[in-house]
Amino acid sequence: MRRLAIVSAATLALAGIGTAMAQTAGDPVRGKTVYARCAACHDLNTGATRLGPSLKGVVGRTSGTMPNFNYSQAMKDRAVSWDAATLDAYLAGPAKYIPGNRMAFPAMANAQDRADLIAFLQQSAR
Repeated sequence: MRRLAIVSAATLALAGIGTAMAQTAGDPVRGKTVYARCAACHDLNTGATRLGPSLKGVVGRTSGTMPNFNYSQAMKDRAVSWDAATLDAYLAGPAKYIPGNRMAFPAMANAQDRADLIAFLQQSAR
């Protein structure tokens, strides 16, 4: 009976890990909808500068390096390479992740929204 309880507890723990991982997996189709919040300030397709820099090719780019955009000194100095982890941390709290940056967007609190947006950016912003 004790073995069954241990196996059951382990199975439940693993199921919980699987659920957590599934929740953080991004859905690029849903991410396109989430991106609508960004589209007023950020171009994705042409590389054009708007209120914010273009997000075309953002994955793999170093912060503060998009030509023709006047970045804050904080963004230039941070020199972070944008990947899924750094984008997630930034979107979760832009002012906290890079204090002194000028992006007016508040934190994107929903982890699934962030994961979906990042999946969309990885797929689309090349």
